[in-house]
Amino acid sequence: MTELSLKQGLEGMDVAAWLRRHPNFLKDFPDIADLLMVPREKGPAASLASYQIETLRERNRELDKRLHQLIETATENEQLAVQVHSYILAMLRAADLLETLRVVVAGLHEDFHTDYVSLLLFRDGQDLPQEPWLQFAPGGASALPVFKDFLQRGDPLCGRLAEDKLDALFGCQATAVQSGALLKLGELGLLAIGSNDPNHFHPGLGTLFLKLIAEAVTVALGRYP
Repeated sequence: MTELSLKQGLEGMDVAAWLRRHPNFLKDFPDIADLLMVPREKGPAASLASYQIETLRERNRELDKRLHQLIETATENEQLAVQVHSYILAMLRAADLLETLRVVVAGLHEDFHTDYVSLLLFRDGQDLPQEPWLQFAPGGASALPVFKDFLQRGDPLCGRLAEDKLDALFGCQATAVQSGALLKLGELGLLAIGSNDPNHFHPGLGTLFLKLIAEAVTVALGRYP
């Protein structure tokens, strides 16, 4: 018997005979099983009906799983968007540079539950009090070759930061920072966020909200040249 695609005037017996010789056909083409009309009877037909039902159930389980994942992600993103919005408003309400800096750091600790925060500003800090989370580089980016590549790219850097970067950003706390996020604040400086959890910040982490935070902090600080 020739292949079905080449034979003219096929009859039901021909199809049945071909399927008997190719028992894995429906396994390879499950969409066809969904289209077949199978009577609810005992015997071989019942097993095919069960196969169709189980196939549909498996697809429904997979769709339900994906739907729940999408709902969870959407809920998390909504909560994060509200937090970022509140964070931005708090910075805008700050009356001066020092208060703005303190809001930046306190907000990351309290609202985003970060373990370590460091601000490195490209300016002279004589007009500001000494704070453990605040550093200054009057010489600007050119005085910090360790961040040269990062500053040229500009995108947030997430993961296990190199030791020289950790030392420059967190000082004596550097060894405790197991993962971190480094943000560029335009031409104003750097914002670093650290965590005790080595998996909290990782290279595959989405950076949209980190970019929004960096842009908001940059604008807030830029009001006080």
